[in-house]
Amino acid sequence: MMKKNEKRKNYAALETRDAWLFIGLGVILFSVFVLYPQLKNIYMGFTEYSIIPGQPSKFIGLDNFKRMFFSEGALGESQYFYIALRNSILAVLVTVPGQLIIGMGVATIIHNLSRGKLIYKIVLYIPVISSWVVVSVLFKYIFQDTKGSLVNYALIQSRLIDSPIAWLNNATTANIVIWVLCIWKGVGWVMIIFTAALQSLPRDVYEAAKIDGSNALRTFTNITMPLLKPTMIYSIVQLTIGAFGIMIQVIMITGGGPMGMTETLNSYMYNKAFSQFQFGYASAVALIMGLVVIFITMLQRRAFKENQ
Repeated sequence: MMKKNEKRKNYAALETRDAWLFIGLGVILFSVFVLYPQLKNIYMGFTEYSIIPGQPSKFIGLDNFKRMFFSEGALGESQYFYIALRNSILAVLVTVPGQLIIGMGVATIIHNLSRGKLIYKIVLYIPVISSWVVVSVLFKYIFQDTKGSLVNYALIQSRLIDSPIAWLNNATTANIVIWVLCIWKGVGWVMIIFTAALQSLPRDVYEAAKIDGSNALRTFTNITMPLLKPTMIYSIVQLTIGAFGIMIQVIMITGGGPMGMTETLNSYMYNKAFSQFQFGYASAVALIMGLVVIFITMLQRRAFKENQ
């Protein structure tokens, strides 16, 4: 009996030790890779941060934020910040519905196919796992302003245009190219998420609707859509966060041009930090971007909760 009690105590002690090891490892990793960078970023946002070893960083209070929001002169820094903010919000408004609607539609079509589902899924998922750098360079060449570029050549051959369009030299068309790339690359992810969700829907509900004489459109709007609501909420939140993270596309396709008109918050922050070495100001931009993402995400969750 004594031996059994000792074994149980030893086993419990080992379990406690293992638990603390796992928790401790998680806490250490979280502190090093998440908590410390966040706290350091907040500190840097209030300083004129120096990356030179041994050089102190000057505390400047809210100066970085004033520079960001309030313009000094016709070409003040705030002009570029507001352009980047506008482009990020437009990217959310265009790419999130675009990816969601197309991805959900494609998932529904694939779900109802009798065969070949796996092949279509693989083909559509290839853009998702492709490198952002590679596909961005690809899009840059596809939308070149020469007659030989793929898009201009197709439009000229179709007699829709007479001369090649300089897609990337105009702010509107350049932003559209970036949005098209984001939608094209993200549709596969949405398709996979919704395909998995469609497979988990209860069959008996559809059989009952079929017996009641419900057509395909009514079945989709009255049964499929409500049942997919949790998946939609998850997808919208994730796609919104992704849209605010647009950076590589901008850097590789337009470089922020023309005149900074295609900059997003993320690319604007990156350029300030790693091209102009204004790490304090870039940290302030990162803080504002984080707050905007949190605010929009909370609004979305609240809106869906109220509708529910």
